[in-house]
Amino acid sequence: MKQEDKYELVGTIQSRFEDAETGRLPDEERWLQAYKNYRGIYDSSTQYRENERSQVFIKITKTKVLAAYGQIVDILFSQNKFPISVESTPVPEGIVEFAHLSKNPSQQPEQEDPIGFPGDGRELLPGATEATPLAGLADRYEGANLEEGPSRAGEPQIAPARESARFLEKCIQDQLLDTNAVTVMRHALFECALLGTGIIKGPFNYSKTVHNWSLDENTNEKTYAPYDKSVPRIESVSCWDFYPDPSATSTHDCEYVVQRHRFNREQLYDLLNRPFFDKKAIEAVLEEGPNYEERYFESTLYNNEKDTQNERFRYEVLEYWGIMDTNSAEDAGLEIPADAGPSIQVNAWICGNEILRIVSNPFLPTRLPFYSFPFELNPYQIFGVGVAENMEDSQLLMNGHVRMAIDNLALAGNLVFDIDETQLVPGQSYDVYPGKVFRRQSGVTGTAINGIKFPNTAGENIQMYDKARQLADEQTGIPSIVHGQTGVTGTGRTAAGLSMLMSSAGLSIKTVIKNIDDFLLKPMGEAFFQWNMQFNDKMNEIHGDLEIKPRGTSAVIQKEVRSQRLTALLQTVANPMLAPFIKIPNLVRELAISQDIDPDLLVNDVNDAAVFAEVLRGLNERTTGEEASPAGQQPGGMGAAGGTPTTVGPNDATAVGGGGIGIGDAPLAGQAGFTGNTSEPEGIG
Repeated sequence: MKQEDKYELVGTIQSRFEDAETGRLPDEERWLQAYKNYRGIYDSSTQYRENERSQVFIKITKTKVLAAYGQIVDILFSQNKFPISVESTPVPEGIVEFAHLSKNPSQQPEQEDPIGFPGDGRELLPGATEATPLAGLADRYEGANLEEGPSRAGEPQIAPARESARFLEKCIQDQLLDTNAVTVMRHALFECALLGTGIIKGPFNYSKTVHNWSLDENTNEKTYAPYDKSVPRIESVSCWDFYPDPSATSTHDCEYVVQRHRFNREQLYDLLNRPFFDKKAIEAVLEEGPNYEERYFESTLYNNEKDTQNERFRYEVLEYWGIMDTNSAEDAGLEIPADAGPSIQVNAWICGNEILRIVSNPFLPTRLPFYSFPFELNPYQIFGVGVAENMEDSQLLMNGHVRMAIDNLALAGNLVFDIDETQLVPGQSYDVYPGKVFRRQSGVTGTAINGIKFPNTAGENIQMYDKARQLADEQTGIPSIVHGQTGVTGTGRTAAGLSMLMSSAGLSIKTVIKNIDDFLLKPMGEAFFQWNMQFNDKMNEIHGDLEIKPRGTSAVIQKEVRSQRLTALLQTVANPMLAPFIKIPNLVRELAISQDIDPDLLVNDVNDAAVFAEVLRGLNERTTGEEASPAGQQPGGMGAAGGTPTTVGPNDATAVGGGGIGIGDAPLAGQAGFTGNTSEPEGIG
């Protein structure tokens, strides 16, 4: 690589980084003010009067941010699993929707010509794929004579498209567990609530060491034999290190994205453990020494205003993802495909004037591996609006009125003395203490020294403070009742009223969860699907046209309300006429989820339910003793030796025939046993 070619690529990346940094300045000012309000820090822009003593800061912003963050985390991760599911599309491609057993198992399907001929009706439309009955599930159902299409009522059938989606969902959930996705997302969700935008990066290939022990059959001893496997990994990116295309309104609209790294010497040298990094370039950077330049906001974030020596031990590394001119990339040493156009998607790492790594974008289809999601959507900017920015004015009002109240109380709580020096003996000290004696030389008694009390206006200032706090509730959409407001009156005094207020408070969070679904969960789930299709060669069951379903919004409904609705529906199913229309196994699983119970641990599927029903039937027969007698016979040992006594039929009018408990027929007037009949003496005719 020529030196001038290297400098040209480095200069292009640094120029784009400077453009992104300049375009981000207004957002940095918003974030810095939001962070100061969260921490309770007064900056140089806050002006005080000379007589203003109090500098108190009421950190209601911190309370609101933590309340919003806690609500989001509780909603997204309340079901003990990552809120992503996979379903097959209504009309799947590449795999059939249903398959059933053939009526003639011995009859093998006729072999078709693999080549075909024009006009045989087997032409595929552009972009379509040929659907096979089982696709990746063929090995699992090997030997079964299955035909495409649904079966008749009562006949066994399988749903290959649905099973493929279930395999992918299970695989993605396992991969998210390996990468500690919940912990990674917590940092991004916190910045989303505080600064208005959270950012997740990935998934990338990561080599994971699996600890394994093998048993030697000869020595019967276990040997430690770990192995590595490739897994996807995600990470959280701070807003302060994220520099997108300044003309873009979303990550999909970005032409490039630059991530700024702040590495120490060990972190920079550790890049050699990653693929495609240039060892000579890294050694050259280390030989030149640190080159980090601290930004103006870092002194506030890292609280190192008095210590400016930290930047002497840091290196600034720029990670570039985006479009690059094909000729410039080729001159920099990148192998260009033959079918490449005038521009190509690359990933380049630079530090100073050195190119640490440059490769083509490895993802298919090509995408930028960054997902930014807003707390409150700003349709004309890539960065959203957070809780702290929404209540900035209310926080300012609360601080001002509390400071005024405290300064007024400092005056109203003390006496100011009015002294007439002409009535006192000169040369006396005016210090006041119990038992103090002032010597007076003239005038009326009690007129030389007077105590003046200032009026107390703290009540009015506190009222304005309360009004500003109510405005903060309305501006953020997070009522104070959500974060534990005391002294609730009115509607919140009853359980039903409190539930209604909490439900209303959840409506504002529902919009935030929907933004997380649309801008994070769905695109990240699709990226995991594409990663598995591209790099995971051990999951052959994953096949077909699958759709990622984010499940964040579905958890917004209050658990108690959802549980009550599911219980009411389960009671409705008790009607045998309605039971066939309800998917009872799914209903029971949803009821368990609404009560924070893992359905896989306590709820059986249809097949397991049939097995356990047989087990319970056997237990019931064992506990009742002897086996049931044949139909029409009574078990022995009842009554006398001759068997059961003869009784009248069960339908007799006395309501006791046959030992039944029915109500019988009541006697009418004039019939025997009717209590209203008049009796006549015998002999009178």
